[in-house]
Amino acid sequence: RNGTIYTGVTSNIMKRAFEHRTGLTTGFTKRYNCSRLVYFELHATMPEAIAREKAIKGGSRTRKIALIEQANPQWRDLFDDIAG
Repeated sequence: RNGTIYTGVTSNIMKRAFEHRTGLTTGFTKRYNCSRLVYFELHATMPEAIAREKAIKGGSRTRKIALIEQANPQWRDLFDDIAG
């Protein structure tokens, strides 16, 4: 809640979440230890997903927190939910 919030887009959420969790990817997420999946959206096409990513990134931190808390009030790590 008080840490860094990362917003990204991917065509393979399982792979990307695993990479972030384990630190396999270098860059922003590894530097800021962004390893928990607390919110995600699925979109039918990549252009739709990219447009939504830009809209979220363009919003304030307060709006991002509200979006997360509406769907996941406890900020649970959702990785296991999608891993099935």
